[in-house]
Amino acid sequence: MKIIILLGLAAFGVYGQRVEIRVDAASTLGPYKTMYAYFGYDEPNYTYMKDGKKLIAELQALSPVPVEIRAHHLLVTGDGTPALKWGSTNAYTEDAGGKPVYDWTIVDRIFDTYIQVKARPFVEIGFMPEALSTNPRPYVVNWPAKDGGTGWSYPPKDYHKWAELVRQWVLHSVARYGKAEVEQWSWELWNEPDISYWRGTPEEYNKLYDYTSDAVKRALPTARVGGPGTTGAGSTKAAAFLKQFLEHCARGTNAATGKAGAPLDFISYHAKGSPKVVSGHVQMGLNKEMVDVERGMETINEFAQFRGLPIVLSEADPEGCAACSARTYPQNLYRNGLIYPSYTAAAYSNIFKLQDRYHTNMKGMLTWAFEFEGQPYFDGFRTLATNGVDKPVLNFFRMAGMMKGDRVKVESAGGVALDKILASGVREAADIDGMATRADREMAVLVWNYHDDELAAAPAAVRVALNGIPKSAGRVLVQHYRIDDEHSNAYTVWKQMGSPQQPTPEQYARLEAAGQLQLLGSPEWREPQDGKLALDFTLPRHGVSLIRLTW
Repeated sequence: MKIIILLGLAAFGVYGQRVEIRVDAASTLGPYKTMYAYFGYDEPNYTYMKDGKKLIAELQALSPVPVEIRAHHLLVTGDGTPALKWGSTNAYTEDAGGKPVYDWTIVDRIFDTYIQVKARPFVEIGFMPEALSTNPRPYVVNWPAKDGGTGWSYPPKDYHKWAELVRQWVLHSVARYGKAEVEQWSWELWNEPDISYWRGTPEEYNKLYDYTSDAVKRALPTARVGGPGTTGAGSTKAAAFLKQFLEHCARGTNAATGKAGAPLDFISYHAKGSPKVVSGHVQMGLNKEMVDVERGMETINEFAQFRGLPIVLSEADPEGCAACSARTYPQNLYRNGLIYPSYTAAAYSNIFKLQDRYHTNMKGMLTWAFEFEGQPYFDGFRTLATNGVDKPVLNFFRMAGMMKGDRVKVESAGGVALDKILASGVREAADIDGMATRADREMAVLVWNYHDDELAAAPAAVRVALNGIPKSAGRVLVQHYRIDDEHSNAYTVWKQMGSPQQPTPEQYARLEAAGQLQLLGSPEWREPQDGKLALDFTLPRHGVSLIRLTW
């Protein structure tokens, strides 16, 4: 058996809290789902560029299962020129006589990049091609200009042409990648139709869903189709949109078939936090993201026939705008440093807790962060890498990818209860808590030292008390990985270099190495006693570690 332990760390000095975290490997809570293995971004044309291809390969390499990748603008009209919050594929145009012209060249280039490394698309069906839009101009987004294009966000002028576009896309995908592969994809209609991404009514979205889901199923009856990808259900408007959509899928009149209801293979909605600047420092809003998750589960549980369906949080992040640089939005300064991975660890665990409480089938926590080609180093975008250099948050996902099997019971003297996080976040004592997994010949424990306020604090003295190691395991090999100021942190190294915007080849190589997940020290052999082992360490604020035990 192997054991893996994920722990949080961040500063050195006088100890703060002293916390014992007890792990009972014999008490199983349920399967460990690879919810971390979902990623997405606005700009699809970055996918096949130099640093985009590099990052896609790294994302797949961190996961034992195919990562699923969602991108906006896959049906948008244009020549494929990327820009912040924009992209295009020119998949659909019409000739002078109004006859559809399909061109999958750019879409294929995007999906090929995923498939070549054994990742797969989480297909977002959208947005509206210019030739199909009921209000096509202005069309092109010139973000952040307030007068940017909106033509891509309107309903189609011909639902049958839209449906045929979707059907042809699925047929083309099957022909190119094979039926067995495409059966594993999720086809999600649109993005956040409860706000300005959709300038039709909820009823028009339902109609679009009817035509879309019917087209997908006609092309590939075994395909998985779902939605609606609304904003956080903590919003009354978003919750109402999600509920009316589920009502329609359950028993509404299908606009495409005339029958009752619509096929629904998974349900998607979003969950976002709300950071702000308080007294000169960033204060995160973990409670808002968790309330979004909870309210969505409550809404879904109102429909008995949908309670067992997979749920994908097709965007789940500390806030809403990946392309909003910290230069303009100082509340986003958290993105380069340690609070981002520690926040994500806490959110990850609490989503599992909410799943257990509401008995839902949570499938994915999709991180809406990728990379931006040609932007300054560490410019405060919500990204996983900057100019090909991995940021600390990416190492959290590497750690999560090393956990597997079943989740087991964890009790922490320093944990903040789920109800308190839902009510007010982590604003008093730090949340020093954990989650754990066990598989054949291995076990994993995730522990973090998180606080909503990005302020320095003394490290905690932590004891992880493990129980349930097989007594036949006479010796275990302990490996301790860490994310802190000195480990797995290219941002700290970059600042130590003087924050170069044109690093030398030697500097770049050092930054690349610093961005990888690193061991704290040499592996060591330990001897459990009667199936028990205690591990003592300091747990700095806003850091993350992984202790791996194998035997």
